[in-house]
Amino acid sequence: MKSYEYLFFDLDGTLTDPAEGITKSVAYALDKFGIHVADRSELYCFIGPTLYDSFRRYYGLSDEDANRAVEYYREYFRIDGIFDNKVYDGIPELLAELRKAGKKLVLATSKPEEFARRIMDKFGLAQYFEHIAGATFDGSISKKSEVIEYAIKGAGVTDRSSVLMIGDRENDILGAKKAGVDSMGVLFGYGSRQELEEAGPTYIAESIEDIGKMLI
Repeated sequence: MKSYEYLFFDLDGTLTDPAEGITKSVAYALDKFGIHVADRSELYCFIGPTLYDSFRRYYGLSDEDANRAVEYYREYFRIDGIFDNKVYDGIPELLAELRKAGKKLVLATSKPEEFARRIMDKFGLAQYFEHIAGATFDGSISKKSEVIEYAIKGAGVTDRSSVLMIGDRENDILGAKKAGVDSMGVLFGYGSRQELEEAGPTYIAESIEDIGKMLI
C-alpha cells in the first residue's frame, strides 16, 4: 500500500471500546421518552455515527425529540458515562510504533471535542497525537466529513493524498470519501465486514496488528 504522512484515527470502536458508557447514556436518554431497553447490546449501533442521526434512524424520533435525546445523553455521559471505556489491547504500542516510523497522528471523532480530549488525556493516548479534532456541541461540526475537514485544517494538511482515515464504521469511510481522502476500515470495532465493504474503504484491516503491518 502507499505511504501516508497523516493517519487520522476515529476514537470509539477504533482506539477504545466505549460500549458500556455509550449504551448506558443512550438508555438513559431513551428512558426519558418512555423507551426502556432491556438488553443494552441492542444499542451498539449508536457507537460511531452521530447521536442525532441514530436516535432518528433507530427509534424514529422527530427532529426536536432527537435533539432533546442528545442533550439527555450528554447529561448522563459527561458525569457518569465518559470514562466507562477502555483502550483496546495493543493500541498504545501501535501508536508508539507509528510515531516512531514518522507518522503524524490526528484524532478525528464525531464525539464532541471536549469529551474526546478528556478521554484521550485520561487513558494516556493524547501524547501520541499531533492534533485532536472532534464535533462541536452546537452541531456546526457533527458529520464525519465535517470533522475530517476540520481536522485537515487544524493539522495543517496541504496534500489530501497524504491522509488516511482509519475507523470501524461506515460513517468513517463515507466521510473520508466526501472529504477526498483514503480510508481504512477496521474489523475489531463495531462495524461488520459487510457494512465496511459496502461503504468501500481503500483498505481493510482485520486486527490492530494488521494496521501496523500495513502502515509500517
